[in-house]
Amino acid sequence: MAFDFNIFLIACLTSLYFILPAYFSNGGALAFGGGTPVDFGKCDKNGVRWIGDGVTWRGIIAGTIIGIITGAVQGYLAPLILAEIGQYIITPIITDVNSGIIIGFMLGFGALLGDALGSFLKRRLGIGRGKPAPILDQLDFLIVALIMVAPFVHLNLLFIVIAIVLTLAIHLIANGGAYLLGLKDVWY
Repeated sequence: MAFDFNIFLIACLTSLYFILPAYFSNGGALAFGGGTPVDFGKCDKNGVRWIGDGVTWRGIIAGTIIGIITGAVQGYLAPLILAEIGQYIITPIITDVNSGIIIGFMLGFGALLGDALGSFLKRRLGIGRGKPAPILDQLDFLIVALIMVAPFVHLNLLFIVIAIVLTLAIHLIANGGAYLLGLKDVWY
């Protein structure tokens, strides 16, 4: 079977489109976060914060709502998308508003849960807030989001690989660009 670049491109675009609720939820939590941290400032017996100030209740609520809204919009647009490229889709797809709301919630909340778990793991490993943890920093939100949505859609291996590679590339490009523009102090 020969490599078909058009099929590969459609697979990449539909994979990216499907995981948008996780991306938007993650960004929304950052943009609208702040306030009370999820761990309420609690520390373990060694004085290390459980999660840290970066994961807040306001961020989780706002990010989850953004994920739900994103999924609902995708569900609303689904008939148009399916009519245009339905025969080429080899990744999960949101088919209507109801499934969009459910999938948007699972991806959105899953992404934020993944970030919180990633922060928890970093603290246990002695990695401070804002310090790099390669791969964990880039994929914690995606992996948990995919685990959360898996009971509702079939996630094939090609989709998972594409989602991971796209997420790593987008993370590197976005953070590198923000660093070059002076919006971030570090490139990661």
